[in-house]
Amino acid sequence: MHLLSVEHLTKTYGEKKLFEDVSFGIAEGDKIGIIGVNGTGKSTFLKAIAGMEPADSGKVIIPPRVSVRMLLQNPEFDPEETVLEHALGGDTPQLRAVREYAAALEALELSPSDEALQQRLLRANAAMDEQDAWQLESDARTALSKLGLNDYEAKLGTLSGGQRKRAAMAAALLSPSDVLILDEPTNHIDNESVAWLEGMLQKRRGALLMVTHDRYFLDRVSNRVIELDRGRAFFYTANYSRFLELKLEREEREAASESKRQNLLRNELAWIRRGAKARTTKQKARIERFHDLKEAAPEKASGKLDLSVASSRLGRKIVELEHVGKSYGDRTLIRDFSYIAVPEDRVGIIGRNGSGKSTLLKLIAGRLQPDAGEVALGPTVKLGYFSQEHEEMDESMRVIEYIREQAEQVRTGDGTTISAGQLLERFLFPPAMQWSPIAKLSGGEKRRLQLLRILSGAPNVLLLDEPTNDLDIATLSVLEDYLEDFPGVVLVVSHDRYFLDRTVERIFAFEGNGAITEHTGNYTEYEESQSKRGGAAESASAAGGGKPAAKTASPAESAGTECSAEGSSRREARLRMSYQEQKDFEAIDSWIAEAETKLARVQDDMGESGSDSVKLQALMAEQESLEARLEELMERWTYLNELAEQIEAQKSRGRS
Repeated sequence: MHLLSVEHLTKTYGEKKLFEDVSFGIAEGDKIGIIGVNGTGKSTFLKAIAGMEPADSGKVIIPPRVSVRMLLQNPEFDPEETVLEHALGGDTPQLRAVREYAAALEALELSPSDEALQQRLLRANAAMDEQDAWQLESDARTALSKLGLNDYEAKLGTLSGGQRKRAAMAAALLSPSDVLILDEPTNHIDNESVAWLEGMLQKRRGALLMVTHDRYFLDRVSNRVIELDRGRAFFYTANYSRFLELKLEREEREAASESKRQNLLRNELAWIRRGAKARTTKQKARIERFHDLKEAAPEKASGKLDLSVASSRLGRKIVELEHVGKSYGDRTLIRDFSYIAVPEDRVGIIGRNGSGKSTLLKLIAGRLQPDAGEVALGPTVKLGYFSQEHEEMDESMRVIEYIREQAEQVRTGDGTTISAGQLLERFLFPPAMQWSPIAKLSGGEKRRLQLLRILSGAPNVLLLDEPTNDLDIATLSVLEDYLEDFPGVVLVVSHDRYFLDRTVERIFAFEGNGAITEHTGNYTEYEESQSKRGGAAESASAAGGGKPAAKTASPAESAGTECSAEGSSRREARLRMSYQEQKDFEAIDSWIAEAETKLARVQDDMGESGSDSVKLQALMAEQESLEARLEELMERWTYLNELAEQIEAQKSRGRS
C-alpha cells in the first residue's frame, strides 16, 4: 500500500545545496536507509519529510489516514515525566486508555470508598478491554528494559542525554505509526539493545525511514537505500551490501561516460583551433556543440577524506594497569583489573551502558584516579583521547583556529609537512568553511573536526570512546583503514559491531559487578564464543534437571559394547588398547608433568618481564601454546584412564 509521496523536494542553506528536486514514494514494508557524508543534510531531509522543517520548494503528500512519527537525535522531554509515562505518552486510543486506567487506579487507592472513582475505574477498565490495551504497559516495560532503562519511575530530568534518547525510542516503537522515521537510532545504545532493536524493526509492519552509520544494522534491516551526494539523490532497491555493489557499478558507468565526453571535447577543440569560421549553419552548429560539451562536465566529485597523519615513536613501556578498582558509592564498576599493553594492541571494550567502559578510558587518560591499584604510562606515550562529549570544543572558535591551537604545521604519514589549512582541506573542510564558527557545523562535522585535532597531535596511544557516534560511513571506513596501519596502541569503546570487527583483535567485556573478561578475537568471534558457552551451560543444566539426560557413551563404550538386534543374551566385545594407546598410557603422566613445569616457568618469567613489552608478548604467545598443549594432554589422559578402567572391569566380570 502506498503511504507517502515526496515530490521535487529542494533545500539549501545559504550557498550550500543540501538536496535538489528529490522525488520518490514510500510503500508499506519499505525499510529505507539514508546514506551520505556529514553535512549533506540527512537529518534535514528527514525533518522535511516529517513536516518538522520547511523545504525551499517541493512537497510531501501524506494521505489523511497515514500517520508519521519521527524520533529526533535530541528529542524534547518534560523533566518531571517518568520513563514509563514518557514511553506511554503517545496520542493513540490504546495509550490514552492505559493512562486513564493508571490514573483511575491511583485515585481510587487514595479514596477506596468513593463511588464516583469506582465508576471511573469501571469505565477505564471497559476502555482497556475495548482497545485491547492490557498488554501495552507490559510491552512498554519490556522495551525500556531491552533498551537498558530498568528504573521505570526515574524522572527524565535526572537522566543523561543518551538515556532520554532511549526512552524516546521506546515511545516511538510503542506508538503505532504507518511511517516511522529514525535519526541515528543506534547511538547511545549497547550491542544487546541494538540486536533487540534490529529484531523489532525487521518484524515491524508499516514503513521505516532512517539515518544510521551502523552498517550491520543497515544491512540487516533495510531493503532500500537513498544516497545523498552533492545535492542529488540516488536510489537503490537493496540492503547495504548490495548498495555498495550497485554504487560501484554506477560510478564506473559515470566514469566511462565522462571519458567519452572528454574524447569528443578534444576532437571539437582541435577543430575549433584549426580556425573554424562561424559563417555556415553547419559550422555554427558545431561550435555550439563544443560549448554544450564543455558545459556538460559533471559536478566535481566530493573530496576524499585523507587520514594520513603521522604518529610519535612508542617505547617499550606503554600502558600498565595493576589490580585497578573503581567504584561510585556502593556500585563497583571495575574490580581488580590488570592489563599490560603491547605494541600494536587493538582492544575493543564492550558492555551494557553504565557498566564502566568510559570510566576505564578515563582512568587510563588520567581524568579519573583509581580507588585501588595503579595506572602507569610509559615515558614516550602520547595519548589521543577521543571522548563522547562535545563540550571540550569552544564552539565560538573558528574551525581553523581550533586546529591551529593544536598544531600550525602537521607531519603526514609520508613524512611531508603541511599547514593546518591544508590538513583541514584533506578532512573535507574547504577554505570557506574553515573560517566559520564551530557552532555552525553539523554534529557529524564537529566530530570529524574533533578527531582531526586529536590526530594532528601525532598520538601513539589512541583512546576512542564511541567514535562511531555521529560520524558518517565514509569517514568510518577511512578511519578503519587508518587504524589498520596505525603503529601504536588502540583501545576503543564501541557498540558498532562492524567497526569492532574491522579494528580490534581483543575484547574486554564488562560483565557486571566490576568483572571484566578478556577474549582474543574480534566482536563476531566473541559473540560466537558466548553462544557456545551459553549452549554448553544449557546442556549442563538439562543434564542436572528433573529429567535424566541421555547417557553419553564413554570412550570405552564407544570402542566396544555391541548388542545383537534380537538376542536376549548380550555378549560384550573384548576391549583392549591399541599399541599406540598403550605407549601413550605409559608416558602420559610424565608428559603432563613436563608441560606443567614449562608453563610455571613461563608464568614466572612473565612476572619478571612486566616492563619489557616485546619479551612479554613472546612469553604470552608461548603461554597460550603450552596451555593448549596441556589441555590436549588432559583430554587424552581422561580418555585413556576411562578405557583402562573399562578393560579392568570387563576382566573382573570374566573371572567371576
